[in-house]
Amino acid sequence: MRFGTKLYYNTAMSSIIFSILGIYVFILLGYVAKKSFKDDIDDKTITLINVYFLQVFLTFWGLLVRPVDITLIFAPSIYLVIVVLILIISAVVAKKLFKNQKEYSIAAVAAIIGNTGNLGIPLGIAIFGEESIPYTTVINLVNVFIVFTVGVYYYSRGSFDVKTSLKNIVKLPILWAAAFAIILSVNDYKPSEVVMNTLMMGAYASMTMQLFLFGLYLYGVQIKEISKSLVIWVLSFKFLILPLVAFLVLYNIKLDSMIKGIIFIELMMPLAIANVNFASLYDCQPKVVTALVFISSLVFLGAIFLGVKVLAFL
Repeated sequence: MRFGTKLYYNTAMSSIIFSILGIYVFILLGYVAKKSFKDDIDDKTITLINVYFLQVFLTFWGLLVRPVDITLIFAPSIYLVIVVLILIISAVVAKKLFKNQKEYSIAAVAAIIGNTGNLGIPLGIAIFGEESIPYTTVINLVNVFIVFTVGVYYYSRGSFDVKTSLKNIVKLPILWAAAFAIILSVNDYKPSEVVMNTLMMGAYASMTMQLFLFGLYLYGVQIKEISKSLVIWVLSFKFLILPLVAFLVLYNIKLDSMIKGIIFIELMMPLAIANVNFASLYDCQPKVVTALVFISSLVFLGAIFLGVKVLAFL
């Protein structure tokens, strides 16, 4: 696989670093705000506003900003197969290792919910160029449904029974908004500039609030109080087992090398902040999940450079 000259490679790597650092500005603001005002800031209220209201705008904007091309379905299908395979392995093995229901829920699902949107799409552009956008966009769409179905179910199971957890999936307006937006997109609906500007305002407010919320939960997190076995499990699955399974599957598939590379890199994305949203919403140890997201983001800074080198072998 060719990625251009050494200059292009260095530019791509710089883009990766600055993309990640830009995100941390808003996380830092949330951390400082919580440290300054402490209990005057209600974390749960911000979570409810974001998940039930602002993320509806984010969903519509994300799915309508570019038409959904069903001819691109093969790449996200492979992504989905790999994620489901990893989820089965994770859920079965984690059941034997984690007796606490909340820890089991986190161990089963956290690693598969990656940041394919806020980080994955711009990172795809930095590594592969703008031709990656259609693929990363559709992969992110698949990830959205994984988050709001499998993710919601497992985080809800940390506090509720199976029946209630399934109801919690259906109750989320984001899932219905996504389905409706897809129907509109497939039927060639093109929103006006005014509509798109309104959706964009809500979308950026949602993304900013997600990062801000992450900073709120990051304040007060004591890394030493978190189960070491849980940290090792999640990080091992995210950066060792998942990439290994992805490499084996992709290596044995006849597909354009760039598309293989995009799928592989998207699967390597660090834990998404959506993990914190639902851990908070369903009281499934949100501070623990926050710490895992933060640690995975730090590990990712080193892992991504190794991941890019692996692309040459796909």
